[in-house]
Amino acid sequence: MNTYKAIFYDIDGTLLDTVRMNLIPLLRIIQEERGEIWELADVMKFMAYPGKKTMEELEIQHPEETYQRWVRYVNAFQPGAQPYEGIREMLKTAEKQGIRQAVVSSKNRAQYHIDMVGQGLDVYMETAVLEEDTPRHKPDPQPLLEGLRRMGLRAEEALYVGDTPSDAQAAQAAGMDFAWAKWCGIPYGEISGAAFQLERPEDLLPMILRE
Repeated sequence: MNTYKAIFYDIDGTLLDTVRMNLIPLLRIIQEERGEIWELADVMKFMAYPGKKTMEELEIQHPEETYQRWVRYVNAFQPGAQPYEGIREMLKTAEKQGIRQAVVSSKNRAQYHIDMVGQGLDVYMETAVLEEDTPRHKPDPQPLLEGLRRMGLRAEEALYVGDTPSDAQAAQAAGMDFAWAKWCGIPYGEISGAAFQLERPEDLLPMILRE
């Protein structure tokens, strides 16, 4: 099995359980702005989108104002962003093994500060490629390629861990191996081309443990 020099992580649905805290407020926004009642399954795809792209896709009339209201709803949602069970231990193990770690996410920098810095997980990350850092976003490979550039790595030296089809597509387009994090339990549909399927965070350990 490969031992990688670095692991890149998605955030939402991979490191942090943020699915309900993001999407239940989005359902509220849709009802307020469009007068429509949608189900959670109807908005799952937006977990992989930058927030403003979500507003655009939903054809919201006042996207900036509505986006800011969505952010307020998200940040008021309890209990907020929480690491999945086993995530802290996994990140600590990787650090002890000398594996470099980074985040590549569509999350914006302000929300990264609230969610990742607020949970103290940023201390494990060498860099974070976020919404503001590239003009194109997943499934485009540009964010992953920017992460590789920042860390001076070749594609084959890093593994990307994510939970959505767009994560897998971005990794494939960047020439990186992809590990499908299945622990969020959201049925996004089958993901093709994953080098690994991970049921729990600790399933990543064989890829990072060194003699």
